[in-house]
Order: sequence, then structure tokens, then C-alpha cells
Amino acid sequence: MDQVAIVILNYNGKAYLERFLPSVLAHSEGCPVYVADNASTDDSVRLLQEDFPAVRLVPLPLNFGYAGGYTAALKQIQARYFLLLNSDVEVSPGWLSPLVKLAESNPQIAACQPKIRSYKDPHLFEYAGAAGGYIDYLGYPFCRGRLFDTVEEDQQQYDDAREIFWATGACMLVRAEVFHQLDGFDPRFFAHMEEIDWCWRAKNAGHQIWYCPDSTVFHVGGGTLPKSNARKTFLNYRNSLAMLYKNLPTGHVFLTIFIRLVLDGVAGCQLVMKGKWRDTAAIIRAHFAFYGWLPFLRRQRRSLTDLRKNRVVHKQIYPHSIVLQYFLKGRKTFRDLQNDK
Repeated sequence: MDQVAIVILNYNGKAYLERFLPSVLAHSEGCPVYVADNASTDDSVRLLQEDFPAVRLVPLPLNFGYAGGYTAALKQIQARYFLLLNSDVEVSPGWLSPLVKLAESNPQIAACQPKIRSYKDPHLFEYAGAAGGYIDYLGYPFCRGRLFDTVEEDQQQYDDAREIFWATGACMLVRAEVFHQLDGFDPRFFAHMEEIDWCWRAKNAGHQIWYCPDSTVFHVGGGTLPKSNARKTFLNYRNSLAMLYKNLPTGHVFLTIFIRLVLDGVAGCQLVMKGKWRDTAAIIRAHFAFYGWLPFLRRQRRSLTDLRKNRVVHKQIYPHSIVLQYFLKGRKTFRDLQNDK
């Protein structure tokens, strides 16, 4: 069994594979590199077969999305750790060993992420992950180094290794045994929020998620769906509600989701005022999709018996509303939030 298997999920990402696979192969430190292909319709597979024969191809019969694609592919790969890597990430020399060293230092660590900086603006943190992920008590995600649209410059202000709430799926080292014990990502999510849901389940099961500042990668971001996209809006709103229902402590579920439904309605009205009718319609569809999922989610929540003892309000959950702190009180950085406590 390999110590680490680097696994890149691909869907019609030929251009990214051409640009970024060479850096992964050059700096993978002897680890096998896999590409799990989500039934691409471009020439991705031919490119891999002809130009990257060292890469091990895991073909999937359908486009299962990020969640289902990784869950299906990783069942076919044997390793102690999986390094899940987006196809639009450039790695740097020595990027992998600090992640493995951190995970090996503490058996409670189920997953960890490196520092994520922007490929286009390397002095800035990157939107999806930055220096580690958190959520507020209503389930809104944010990062050290990125609150909503405010992305900070990396001035080594977040160079401390620490436990976080979630690690980004853009580059995430996962302990394989724990990944399988928790049944992988929830394939119903398809894409977006699935890594936060998995990290929350891992924490509920007594594991830890960490940030490793000694490793840095550079992420393009938005490689599959652009930042402003009705499909992305639908997935984020639907999956966020499902994640809350599955993972919150019993006494917090209904009030939290009720508040979120109200805030989602406010967000939809604001989008209408901006002329973004498609996004408002996506939020409405997301709510009805969530209601349709409730019987399944109820059974799923009850089935997570091993997670119940730790289904608590974890200390990495911000106890205030990040929306109010950011938009009304003007707290634009993670340090501002810390000073508020």
C-alpha cells in the first residue's frame, strides 16, 4: 500500500491538466498520481494516455460531480492517505511532506490543508480555502484570509499550524481509513459544501481538521463553475441546508434552519433588486429540493450513531453571525473577528 496517493478529479479539464500536471509530477516526491475522470467529453483521457503515461487513470462511467466522483474513485485506490487535488492547482517544491508530517504527528487528524494562495495574484490568499476554513453558527463558511469578497494579502499573519473547522477540497490530505469509515463525501451533494459536511462529520466522530502553513499551493479557482452561476447558487444553498440538518446538535437544528430560511429569503430579495432573477429562482429551487430531501436526511441523521456523542457546537464554529459582523459592523478580516470575542 502506498503512503500517499495524489488523486486529481477531472471533468473536461484538458487545459488545466496540460498546464498543472507537470508541476504535480515533478514535485510529487515519488507518490503515485491518479486522475479520476468524470466521463469527460473533451480530449482529457487521450491527453493523459499519450502525454502523461506515468499518471494512473481511473475512468468513471458518468459525471458524478466532485462528491460522487471522489467517493467512487477512492474506493478503487489503496493508500494510507489520499491527497485530493483540484486540476487547477499549481504545487510548489516540498509541498507534500509537511502535510504528511503534520498528519503523522497526531493520529486524531483526519484531514489537513496547505496554505492556498491565488495563482493569478500570488501575493493574495485564494478564495476557496485560504489559511483554513471556519463556519458561523448559521452555517456560513469563511476562511482565515478571506471573508466574503475580502481576500487578504499573505503577510505571514496566518503562519501558525492550528486546528480548523474544514479543509478545502481544492487541496486536502485525508486519512484514508477515516474517509471510508465516514462513507466518503455525500454523493447527493454533487458539488459544493461536500468537504465541509465531511469535515463536520469527522469532527462529530472525534477527529480533528488542521491547517499546515509550511505547505503552499496556488489555485486558479472557479475552474468548473464561475463564481456567479445559478447552478452554483442552487448547489450551495441546497447543500448548506442539508449539511446543517445532518450535523447540528439536536437542540439547535430547527431554530438554526428557520433563521437560515429567513436569511435565504432576504438574500433572494436582494438578488431580485440587482436583476439576478436566475439566482433568486435557484434559491427557491434549492429550498424545495431540501424539503424533498428531508425524509432521506432524517434517516441519514439517525444512522450516524457513532457521531452522536460528539455532535456538539465545536469551538471552531464562530458563535456570531458572520453576515452581520461583515456587512453591518465592518469586520473584514479574521483578526477582526478574533478581536470581537
